[in-house]
Amino acid sequence: MRIGIIGAGLIGGTLTRTLSGLGHEVRVANSRDPETLAELAAETGATAVWAADAATEADLVIVSIPQKNVPDLAPGIVAKAKPGAPVIETNNYYPQRDGRIDAIEDGTAESVWVSEQLGVPVYKVFNGIWWKHLLEKGVPAGTEGRIALPIAGADGPAKEEVFELVDALGFDPVDGGTLEESWRQQPGTPVYGKDYGAADAKKALAGAPRERPAEFRAA
Repeated sequence: MRIGIIGAGLIGGTLTRTLSGLGHEVRVANSRDPETLAELAAETGATAVWAADAATEADLVIVSIPQKNVPDLAPGIVAKAKPGAPVIETNNYYPQRDGRIDAIEDGTAESVWVSEQLGVPVYKVFNGIWWKHLLEKGVPAGTEGRIALPIAGADGPAKEEVFELVDALGFDPVDGGTLEESWRQQPGTPVYGKDYGAADAKKALAGAPRERPAEFRAA
């Protein structure tokens, strides 16, 4: 697949490495000149591009940037992907870093807010796993102790593609429900930051409290 990645931090950079390693054609961008990603491109074989070009004609797009920077993306930036291409977002809202986002503080699920900013449906995944485990702990399906990753978003072919991608990376895809239910995997929930297997991940998602924990709210 041709995959566009907007954001080259710990998660975006890790996905650039792992997806390139699987043989995908990866185009990666940050908020600066592509030359600033020359080392990552040389290491992985990915192509460093301007952010405005990362999603162009992509089969799948990944947005992995600080929550506060999502509104700064150019309008229509992910709409340049191929029709029906899934858009994954890996973001988390940390008010200490991102400042106060009123809609999220008032109860809008983080990924619903991201979807509204981007103007396209998105799938929430990769937001709750430590980057080093994402890089190093993928194993074949059926391996004992395989880490499960929840995926929230609309049912259909695009979600199936995201499931297949997660499985190919070495993790058990677990259905996290609709995008409106993506709060179940936000920071501070039982599944967040845990390397659960599929059964425990499903239990954690089902038992998540709706109220945002105080440590993940703006003061």
